[in-house]
Amino acid sequence: MAGGNAIRGSRVGAGPLGESERGDVAPRRRVSYWCADGHETAPSFAKDHTEAVPETWDCPRCGAPAGQDRANPPAPLRHEPYKTHLAYVKERRSDADGAAILENALEKRRRAMPTNL
Repeated sequence: MAGGNAIRGSRVGAGPLGESERGDVAPRRRVSYWCADGHETAPSFAKDHTEAVPETWDCPRCGAPAGQDRANPPAPLRHEPYKTHLAYVKERRSDADGAAILENALEKRRRAMPTNL
């Protein structure tokens, strides 16, 4: 198919493609990260800034943390289940503390109520 539309695949106003218009690209290097599920991701970083390469990277496939050591990937994050307000209170107070607080509140309520009802 020799004939065709010459501007197919480009947008109106697009100039010539290449680095001449945008400037030179900084030298890059790819760093591989592996998660516990064995997924590999390889983002690229500037070669000049090796201190900017993070120890871990979030896996784009499963969301687990990924590390640079394929044999020892980081452990997946443990998600805590949803807790109610009562569950948090029970973590901070024992049953004896709860009974004492309840008795104190009831005693205040009894003193505040009129006795001639």
